[in-house]
Amino acid sequence: MTKKHDERDFDRRGFLQCMAWVGTGAMWTLAGGVLKGVPIEQAERGGTGHSSGMGGGIRFVQISDSHIGFDKPANTDVTATLRAAVAKIKAAPEQPSFVLHTGDLTHLSKPSEFDTLQQVLSELSLPVFYVPGEHDVLEDDGKSYLQRFGTGTQGAGWYSFDQGGVHFIGLVNVVNLKAGGLGTLGDEQLEWLEKDVKRLKRSTPIVVFAHIPLWSVYPEWGWGTDDSVRALSYLKPFGSVSVLNGHIHQVMQKVEGHVSFHTAMSTAFPQPAPGAAPSPGPMKVEAERLKKVLGLARMSFHDVNHPIAITDVPLEEDMKTAGTGAKVEVDNFSFAPAMAAVAAGTTVTWTNRDDVPHNIVSTEQKFKSPVLDTDEQFSHTFDSPGAYKYFCSIHPKMTGQVVVA
Repeated sequence: MTKKHDERDFDRRGFLQCMAWVGTGAMWTLAGGVLKGVPIEQAERGGTGHSSGMGGGIRFVQISDSHIGFDKPANTDVTATLRAAVAKIKAAPEQPSFVLHTGDLTHLSKPSEFDTLQQVLSELSLPVFYVPGEHDVLEDDGKSYLQRFGTGTQGAGWYSFDQGGVHFIGLVNVVNLKAGGLGTLGDEQLEWLEKDVKRLKRSTPIVVFAHIPLWSVYPEWGWGTDDSVRALSYLKPFGSVSVLNGHIHQVMQKVEGHVSFHTAMSTAFPQPAPGAAPSPGPMKVEAERLKKVLGLARMSFHDVNHPIAITDVPLEEDMKTAGTGAKVEVDNFSFAPAMAAVAAGTTVTWTNRDDVPHNIVSTEQKFKSPVLDTDEQFSHTFDSPGAYKYFCSIHPKMTGQVVVA
């Protein structure tokens, strides 16, 4: 983000194009290095996509930022919205193997808040793996958190485990925070990480989960990790690395080589998009919109060389329009989202918001739009599962992809 006033709005618009709003959890399947996510709501209906070869993989759920104990206008009953996410998981016909919670379990680190969090998640009868958020270590240097959730971990609570050929790494970047700084991992944890992954084959799929994003989402608000570059240097040689974070209460995505990043939305309350408000913090919406904002998400990797694709699936959606279409904005010489994950039978509509013409051309000649002037649209219905790459033949560096499950 540039600091120049005359360029700031332009840069922010381009930056925010990578953002997709999602919600409280997703069912994940990971087999052969391919990470595919399905909204828990779809999993309830049996739509896990196993007919496409995903059967037998590892399914897991990510939730984040429960903030048990928060009771302000943005959400006066965060326990209820956490329970709504739990209910979605329990209702799925194919249960996940475990749950990852990416921090801020509580709002004030109080014993009663930890008690409530554990009570709600115990209803799952599934293993839950945690990393702390900054709100979980407000008291006694995080000792209360470690007493409850730190068994078998090292240092401030970092650890790793293997399941089904996949290596999972839980990192802690919320302790020893400096005034005006970002999250930090620290030398001890980074040295441990280097040793932990050194023993792995480069073909081993890796899933890293931590609270604060491991990339610089918006440093002005502390949304990033100071020493993440060093951590990522140990991960980049691997063919499939997925980095799951919370903290910012919305989904943003980024891809660097074989490393895909995404942040999850809160089960408690939304926060504003980067730079869209004077500061971060709970964002109040109309009561009838809260569960729509907190929804669920489909997340998928088509293969290990593609970034994660995210489709918004609200926790509470308008059934008249649910699943009827998806939208891609063509703006600032890019497609937003650059990757869209949709169900078979979905119609995708592209709208040109630029002041110059573009077109939408399938790299495999599956579809081609006419030249689209400003505000003109093109739609195509995707009937068969697969990955459909496309580009603008007028400006070939503009590329996108639709993943159909």
